[in-house]
Amino acid sequence: MNRKYLVIDDNQEFAENVAEILTETGADVSLAVGGEAALEQVKHQRFDVLVTDMKMPGLSGTELLRMVRGVDPGVPVVLLSAYAQDSQIDEARRYGLLAFLNKPSGTRRLIELLSCARRNATVLLVEDDRALAENLTEVLASHGFTVCAASSRSELETMQVTPLAALVDLRMPGGQDGASLEWVRQRYPHTPIIVVTALPDRLADASLEIFRKPFDTGALLKRLEALASAEEPVS
Repeated sequence: MNRKYLVIDDNQEFAENVAEILTETGADVSLAVGGEAALEQVKHQRFDVLVTDMKMPGLSGTELLRMVRGVDPGVPVVLLSAYAQDSQIDEARRYGLLAFLNKPSGTRRLIELLSCARRNATVLLVEDDRALAENLTEVLASHGFTVCAASSRSELETMQVTPLAALVDLRMPGGQDGASLEWVRQRYPHTPIIVVTALPDRLADASLEIFRKPFDTGALLKRLEALASAEEPVS
């Protein structure tokens, strides 16, 4: 079955150019001129990925993403922008973002991301090391995982996703070592937790799965792949 994408931009010419490129890959591509029109389509159709501009009249890309999560929590979203600030990208990532790409950008990376994107494969990343979080987000996106990132308890409390798994740093601002685990357990009591830490000796719960920093990214991906496979419906 062909992949089905929705391209959203108030610049219809740009959206049509992107759609033409994606159609050449064999995908079924729909267009929406603006966030409101896109939201109506999401309410009535199931897409494999949404590709949306950030800055649009009416609903911005981030506002659209927030509202989409209430309609289709598991759809991957790629955000495009020529002018986005770090704070805007961080906000979008708290709603679950497959990737952010500068606009205009090369189409090869976009096609690669769309081809491997998975539905219902959001990974909650609770990590205050920005460089590590960004690197891990890029790696996970390259394997089809949407990342929902939080660097504090207050950010975690704004999440509107249903995670496949949670990657949790043991030491976070605003609490003692291990407090971040309790934050995640309270908000997502049924979500598998993987602890990523340089301080495994500080972990009181020996039953938790641990990846010690610096960890084997390949092994972590293998573990997430197993979780994703277990969640996939049997056809």
